[in-house]
Amino acid sequence: MADGFSAEEKAAMKERAAELRAEAKREKGAAKAAAELQDVLDAIAKLGDDDRTLATRVHELVTAAAPQLAARTWYGMPAYALHGKVVCFFKAAGKFEGRYCELGFNDPAKLDDGSMWPTVFAITAIGPAEEKRIAELVQRAAG
Repeated sequence: MADGFSAEEKAAMKERAAELRAEAKREKGAAKAAAELQDVLDAIAKLGDDDRTLATRVHELVTAAAPQLAARTWYGMPAYALHGKVVCFFKAAGKFEGRYCELGFNDPAKLDDGSMWPTVFAITAIGPAEEKRIAELVQRAAG
């Protein structure tokens, strides 16, 4: 059993606290949206090469498939929100020393399918089939 939070988890919590402080200081409207988008682009730029390549492509796919989602960071990760609630996010493999990157969906995502459905998808590469699947999932999640 682990003794508390890992260093990576503590760092993510600190990132989230900083995001909340920055959010409280920002103006509303287009200036806020532009600043939050820049936060996402900066977060992607800080990633290692492989993670950055996947994060960039996921960002492009999400913003094209569901332009109504607002880009923002969430625990230091690129995320996409609707009405202030994070619908989906990208978690880099390097963030928590994972084996693969993930595309995750939170409760506001409209992916319900019976009594059991996936909410996180592992991503190791993005080709045409994955592009299509990501676009479909994001469109459905955003409603």
